[in-house]
Amino acid sequence: MSSQESDLAERPEAALAAALERYRALGWPAPHAVLVSGSGLSVDIGTPLREPMHLGEFLGLPVQGIEGHPLRVELVEALSGHPVLYFRGRLHGYQGHPTSVTVLPARLAGAFGARAFLQTNASGGVCPDSQRPGDLMLVTDQINLTGMTPLRGELPASWGPRFPIMLDAFDPRLLALARAKASELDIRLLEGVYAGLTGPAYETAAEARMLRTLGAHATGMSTVLEVIAARQMGVRCFALSLITNISATAESDHAEVLATGRAAAERVQRLLGAMLGDASLYAS
Repeated sequence: MSSQESDLAERPEAALAAALERYRALGWPAPHAVLVSGSGLSVDIGTPLREPMHLGEFLGLPVQGIEGHPLRVELVEALSGHPVLYFRGRLHGYQGHPTSVTVLPARLAGAFGARAFLQTNASGGVCPDSQRPGDLMLVTDQINLTGMTPLRGELPASWGPRFPIMLDAFDPRLLALARAKASELDIRLLEGVYAGLTGPAYETAAEARMLRTLGAHATGMSTVLEVIAARQMGVRCFALSLITNISATAESDHAEVLATGRAAAERVQRLLGAMLGDASLYAS
């Protein structure tokens, strides 16, 4: 963690204010939705409206890259009149970045009044009887097992309630839209609960059994904290998981994750493109 990030970790409101100031200096219009892609899932969406920027330049911070995350920021449009702020790749806590920085895309969505905050992630399935690598899973709920929260400390009252309700962590209308588009496109969609862990080690066999016992269907190293931050600020959330491996049933590595992502990219692109191209996604 850089000294600048260390300071922002203690002052998350300063992290958001600085990001907003840099965004407005670019002269980009306020986005109507924000999209963050997971490992190997940086697919092309819509028409570019501005030249892409490196995430570090966009945030004004030194960032650590990881293979499969291009770390580019773009403004795109899949439906005329509805700009989408697109983060091609994300930052993770296990890379040493503080939570106040890793959840900035979610908080930017809230600050801009975006209608939706969408994420994709690569995950390990924990249900070997019903899942296979390459499956897409609609995340219907989540379990935060990271031991962290973006709500730590004294946050601005304007961001939302101190104790946000998480019963609708994933918006029912966005879930319904995804189901409808998947059906139209003949894309097979599983549904399930995503458990967020800190990583970066993969799960042991005992941990995979624990996750199944807790009611999880897939696990990964992102998403849950971003959803908490977005929901506090009243932003509707959606997440799509790519099952890249079945946890603790065979040796897994990051190369396998990326290869599975490349194989699934066309389906992810079609589904997200259809959702972002539908006016109902941006409705209040």
